[in-house]
Amino acid sequence: MQTSYFPLELFKFVMLIHLKMKKLFLLALVFGALSCNQAPKETVAVEAVEFQYYGDEITEENAVPATQLVALMGDATEKEMKIVGTIEEVCQKKGCWMKLDLGNGEKMRITFKDYAFFVPKDASGREVVLDGLAMIEETSLESLRHYAEDAGKSKAEIEAITEGTKELVFEARGVILK
Repeated sequence: MQTSYFPLELFKFVMLIHLKMKKLFLLALVFGALSCNQAPKETVAVEAVEFQYYGDEITEENAVPATQLVALMGDATEKEMKIVGTIEEVCQKKGCWMKLDLGNGEKMRITFKDYAFFVPKDASGREVVLDGLAMIEETSLESLRHYAEDAGKSKAEIEAITEGTKELVFEARGVILK
């Protein structure tokens, strides 16, 4: 009598697996065929937007347009707030201040709390969210000339500044640069 190297139970098991594989293959084939009959879906390209954060971690939540700042200040000389606007000018020496358009023909100077951070010198034209303190401040003649020099103004433009001014300024604790 000859012994089999292939026991009957193993043969049955292999055949069972073989049948299940056939069923799975047929099932995959059917699903593949069905998916080919569907209308193509519209592809929408989404551009990833990266923000740059400076200073304290802040969000955009409850930010008001910088153009509303004068009205929101009312008679107050200081007010904590969060604003959003477009950068008009940046310090070209270090990025240690910037200016936003207030929408009334004036620009507001923004400095950074404790001189702790700066923004890129090429940030003009970008949208920005600022969280901090808006205040009416007396800016000295010396400071105004210093800011003009930092902005790259000509010697004649700097000398044309002859007195200090009282102006609306903003000290930012945190910045989101879009």
